[in-house]
Amino acid sequence: MRGWILTALILYGYTVQAQTIKGKLFGMGENGREILPGGLIHWLGTSTGTSVNENGVFELPLSNIKDRRIVAAMTGYTTDTITVGDKPYITIVLQRAANVLGTVTVSDRSSEQISAMEVGKTEIISQRELTKAACCDLAGCFGTQASVQPQTTNVITNAQELRILGLSGVYNQVLLDGMPMIQGLTYTYGVSTYPGSIVNNIYVSKGTSSVLQGYESISGQINLISRPPENTERLYLNGYMNSFGEKHVNANASFSAGRQKHWNSLLAVHMVQPANRTDRNEDGFMDLPLLTRYMGYNRWDYANEAVNGLSFQGAIRAVYESRTGGQMRYEPETDKGSHIVYGQQVQYMQQELYAKPRYRINDDHSLSLSVSGFVHNQDSWFGTTSYKGLQQNMYANLQHDWLWHDRHLLKYGLSYRYQELEETIRFTDTTLLRTYAGDYITQLRVPGAFAENTFHWKDDKVVLITGVRVDKHQTWGVYVTPRALVKYQAGDHHTLRISAGRGWRQVNLFSEQLNLLISSRDIVFAGPLRPEAAWNWGLSHTYRFTAGSTSGTISGDFYSTHFTNQFFPDYDSDPTRAIINNFTGTSWSGGAQADVSLTFFGRLDVRAAYNYLDVYRVIKAEKVRLPFTPRNRLMAAVSYRTANKKWQADCNMHWFDRMRLPDTRSNPEPYARPLYSVPWYTVNVQLTFRWRKLDIYGGCENLANYTQPDPIISAADPFGKYFDISSVWGPTRGRELYIGVRYSIK
Repeated sequence: MRGWILTALILYGYTVQAQTIKGKLFGMGENGREILPGGLIHWLGTSTGTSVNENGVFELPLSNIKDRRIVAAMTGYTTDTITVGDKPYITIVLQRAANVLGTVTVSDRSSEQISAMEVGKTEIISQRELTKAACCDLAGCFGTQASVQPQTTNVITNAQELRILGLSGVYNQVLLDGMPMIQGLTYTYGVSTYPGSIVNNIYVSKGTSSVLQGYESISGQINLISRPPENTERLYLNGYMNSFGEKHVNANASFSAGRQKHWNSLLAVHMVQPANRTDRNEDGFMDLPLLTRYMGYNRWDYANEAVNGLSFQGAIRAVYESRTGGQMRYEPETDKGSHIVYGQQVQYMQQELYAKPRYRINDDHSLSLSVSGFVHNQDSWFGTTSYKGLQQNMYANLQHDWLWHDRHLLKYGLSYRYQELEETIRFTDTTLLRTYAGDYITQLRVPGAFAENTFHWKDDKVVLITGVRVDKHQTWGVYVTPRALVKYQAGDHHTLRISAGRGWRQVNLFSEQLNLLISSRDIVFAGPLRPEAAWNWGLSHTYRFTAGSTSGTISGDFYSTHFTNQFFPDYDSDPTRAIINNFTGTSWSGGAQADVSLTFFGRLDVRAAYNYLDVYRVIKAEKVRLPFTPRNRLMAAVSYRTANKKWQADCNMHWFDRMRLPDTRSNPEPYARPLYSVPWYTVNVQLTFRWRKLDIYGGCENLANYTQPDPIISAADPFGKYFDISSVWGPTRGRELYIGVRYSIK
């Protein structure tokens, strides 16, 4: 029934139209005009506005607009007010702000905001927001928002995932510049290999998203937009060290090339050197793994996709990483695979690239091709378990954009997904009688076709996106993925959104569930794993207001996910085994969030959010909550900048309700854990001093020094049958101090 409703919406989406005004924002720089991503545009005297995208393009609705004057603002440029009249397209050029008395410059607004123009509810985390914490990698970029919850999946190697709606990170789609780069082997450690120094904005959407990026988004989507070379610092340096002795160094350089300077490039390097060995909780295991990482990244842009003709964006990246964790005396050179000293070591090399050529024929037609691929080669040891993995991935997407009726936009095309994942598992000790050693191959060959239409209705009060994909899995046949998103603008202050759709994904068992290899449990396969599939629907309301020197946003949303087939390792039936099987019974996730964001006098930002999560399965008529999902969660963040912007103080707090844990009550008493954790909280603070081109920042994470007691089961006997790290639910390494320096030449 749901499929018929969404299909009807798709067909209905081709019948209605409306009006908007589009434009492009430039600033006058030393080399002439340059686009201004992140600029702010709004109708004079209203709160109806938007931010400029990474290509300098913006779009504003015309509904109920009587005064057709636009206000354009950007930090470092003089604010301008432009009369639009009846023009359907407008180019705005802002002048650099002079350093003289009386010049009006623009202060950027709250650095995290809910996009006014996106049809689906989308939170934008900007560069300024990323400076409020150390943010050395992607997993650390979500400290001041509540939609994404970083969760540690392996405490020994500090592997993390990004959860949305209380569901595992495998159910949300993580993209780099719209490309699917994090999946399979790259899923476990991939979120840590993208440093915040190359990120321009992060777009976070919950629930159903566009079909253009594929079929995999079930609980949400996280899209990292890298820094555009034509509008970033010519030189950017960032150095950081924490109290464990771990060091991070980042360096970016941007430049133009070619006779006409049509080519722009960003070159970035990222390096991490390991911490000292520490064991504050005295369980014999290192609190923080020894991490070594080297990353090189190079992005090239040619021309601009908003102008007729050829444009191009492409990038190449290479990463080497080594993580060593385990008992304090573990040395990988001599103890690798040992049954005397327990340790874990993960080493891998990854190369990836993508290219997005685009040809804009005219104002109504454009063609684009997106191609990406990566190779990931990993060699790991988890105690006496050897794990080797080699993954090759390729993605291709050919798309035609057709503005076929006024502002009515149809996008359609063909796609292909390819994966070859080879895994080898061996044991150097057979005392535990584990039975799953062997060679495994996971393939993916999925051709697909898609179409998506965007239309406006009732003078732009209603915007509807309807889309459908048809993909053919090489083993399990055809999957149809319909999706729809609706936005209703109720006056100048209220925005209502509704979304619904289906998503599915193939399970990559060991690469996504490495905890199966780490514990002493045997793995039992009860049958072949079919792709996971689920329906998701959600609704949200956003209220924006301005009162004198105060502006703010109040928002609430609810999303529900219903799985028709799901995989989750069964840890409860037998504490010495993990049973692998499909689950086709009732599996449901419901998530509600309420948040408020206020800005006072352009200097004080206050943000607070509350999350409610109800995630469970029904097994034998009993409702069983899934582990590691707090039913209640609170977040609060405060940021203050002095009037001269030289000093900035930031503080955020997170409170987590108790979580259900894997059932270990049948273990002998020393190895049994309660079925639920206890509530806990953490507080993070940072102080930044800015002087000309230099920023000096320092802070403390987990200020109250809270740690989970005894996070590792049977830590004293890591080769015994009860050794397990699947009950880690809170902080394990305590208070962490850090200091860093940023230097930039604009």
